[in-house]
Amino acid sequence: MKQVSSLSGQELRDMLVVATDWLEKSASDIDALNVFPVPDGDTGTNMLLTMRSTLEEAYRAPDRSASAVAQAVAKGALMGARGNSGVILSQIWHGLAQGLAEKESFTGRDLADALLLASAMAYKGINNPVEGTILTVIREAASAAEAQAATDSNDIISVMETTIDAASKSVANTPNLLDVLKEAGVVDAGGQGLYTILEGALHYLKGEVEEMQFRKPYMIASTTPGAVRTPQMIAADEEPYGYCTEFLLKGEGLDPERLRMKLKRKGESLIVVGDESTVRVHIHTLYPGNVLHYATALGTVHQVSIRNMDEQHEDYLKMQKDKMPTAEIAIVAVVSGDGLADVFTSLGVTAIVPGGQTMNPSTKDLLQAVNLVASDKVIILPNNKNVVPSANQVQSLTTKVIEVVATETIPQGVAALLAFNSEADLEANAEAMNRAKSAARSIAITRAVRAAQLGGLNIKKKQAIGFLDGDLVVVGDSNTDVLGEVLAKVDLDEAEVITIYYRADAERTEVEQVILSIREQHPQLQVELVRGGQPHYHYIVSVE
Repeated sequence: MKQVSSLSGQELRDMLVVATDWLEKSASDIDALNVFPVPDGDTGTNMLLTMRSTLEEAYRAPDRSASAVAQAVAKGALMGARGNSGVILSQIWHGLAQGLAEKESFTGRDLADALLLASAMAYKGINNPVEGTILTVIREAASAAEAQAATDSNDIISVMETTIDAASKSVANTPNLLDVLKEAGVVDAGGQGLYTILEGALHYLKGEVEEMQFRKPYMIASTTPGAVRTPQMIAADEEPYGYCTEFLLKGEGLDPERLRMKLKRKGESLIVVGDESTVRVHIHTLYPGNVLHYATALGTVHQVSIRNMDEQHEDYLKMQKDKMPTAEIAIVAVVSGDGLADVFTSLGVTAIVPGGQTMNPSTKDLLQAVNLVASDKVIILPNNKNVVPSANQVQSLTTKVIEVVATETIPQGVAALLAFNSEADLEANAEAMNRAKSAARSIAITRAVRAAQLGGLNIKKKQAIGFLDGDLVVVGDSNTDVLGEVLAKVDLDEAEVITIYYRADAERTEVEQVILSIREQHPQLQVELVRGGQPHYHYIVSVE
């Protein structure tokens, strides 16, 4: 396995060149991750432009030491930082430069220490740090690097691999830390951008530059169920978002901390970073003129950018609608679980709304999805009996033509999708899908949350319970035993396909013996095992 014990300043620069090229390949994809009301809807572009500025300055470094190149990179990032994410990225490079100060070259141990300083500097520049963002990603990645360096302090590749693995997991987890991401089913764009930069750097270290021209960066999926990237609806009495205001302030004896304290009451999302001679400011304010007036009293203002965030919202809506697949008939489905979301998407669903048992989406959630799809004819698959009433309300709230195929389970939803014919009209498809859903038997296995007596069954808390077409029919101690008993209540001689959607790897392992038994007793059956990732239910089974 290839190892890299140290890097010079020139190698650091070359590594950042490759990382920037790698980021450029996915800048537009990262832009599309942004979710309103996050105002900077061009995170990938802002980070790319910031990185390009770092490279311009890196080539002007006074010598080839790691320290000189890192200092030049930090200066270039500060001068060229754009957007919230770009400014935070500039702080990361500033911290990295501090960690590599006075070093001719650096090791894996040095890199890990520098990443810790980069994380601390990123947090320091933010007035109100928010978790679930690029800040979380750099912090968790740096901690992982430090732990790896403690066991293998010389190999930069091993430290970087550990850093990237931690960054990937951190990005995937951002929706669990930030509600606006969870609601839209996307990861943090700034975190994805940082991960992409680190990934490009690793490719350089491994000598994979040639192979990179034929590949694209990995876009990390949310660990929460997939969702339509719908914007938040703005109420009539809601405060306007104002202007995203950025500028570079130059002067003598500047005090970034004092400036931050003066500006914190003039807006939100305030970032103030820099030193006594140069300060970068990013703020969301209703009155950008007041901010600039105060700044000009301290020094000269450069690179002023003022963007109307309400207009950005309109651009975002248009971008999201343009990205939607175009079809005469769109299909909106309610699904919970990343694996199940993938299944429904592969079968032609245009938009996924997260939800199901214990997390029923509202009529508003469904309406937002319907309005977002490009087609004026929409079929809604509720996939849960409690969602059907909300789905039936959508037609009265939109000018689009809606058909609700009242699927009450995931297996019914899949069966309905398989009956969809893109060449048929809306009414014919709705009729065919309604007929098809009734042909699928649905089984669900979960654990009882309390003791109960239902349907003649005496149920203890945490016992396995099995449902057949929504009716509770079996109780037992083992998930697989209960599954087997429920299947025994179905006439499998008349069935053709059984699809078992399992929740996680543990369920896959335990159900394999059940599958062998089914195949031995019913060799004519096609038995499929699919990761659904659904919450609450260990198994969801379709029998057709």
